[in-house]
Amino acid sequence: MVIKNVSLETVCGITSKLPENAHMEFAFAGKSNVGKSSLINGLMNRKSLARTSASPGKTQTINYYNINDQMYFVDLPGYGYTKVNVQEKEKWGVMTENYLYTSRQLKAVFLLIDIRHEPSENDKMMYDWILSYGFRPVIIATKADKIKPGQLAKHLKTVSEGLGCKENTTIIPWSAMTKQGREEIYRLLDTYLEEGQEDGE
Repeated sequence: MVIKNVSLETVCGITSKLPENAHMEFAFAGKSNVGKSSLINGLMNRKSLARTSASPGKTQTINYYNINDQMYFVDLPGYGYTKVNVQEKEKWGVMTENYLYTSRQLKAVFLLIDIRHEPSENDKMMYDWILSYGFRPVIIATKADKIKPGQLAKHLKTVSEGLGCKENTTIIPWSAMTKQGREEIYRLLDTYLEEGQEDGE
């Protein structure tokens, strides 16, 4: 995959009508501070198109990034930030649920988990939630450069067992610093695009 053109095309808030895009969509979900913006920027080969909020938990929109006029990266609101009030958390939940339920072009959901820690209760709830909508999440284990290479397999196992991953779930270690995992994600996206072309999309 070669990234030629990217743009932030649509930003949707709680009252916004979600766009009916012509191209397939790939959604990115994860708790606040898990490195979602860094992953999206890394995949787009841009430094700061997907912006990291100065205040964790403040991202209250669903952002659609047009990639090569071929597909969309959909950045869902972060979850699990403890200092945000209950009303705000519920609002983000409604937005995410509405997106997962109504998007006709959603092909895959990438769920980001910090590889250094066991998945939180919020992570487990999101994993189960994605499954309930008929998607098999692709797990992106972020911050892989923060652990020793010899400990990678151990930490990936912890992530898998902590989420209760189904057999053959794809788990990709990712590093925003070294871009470890990028080519593997690209190959996965290419597979979806090729399948879409075969289906006549």
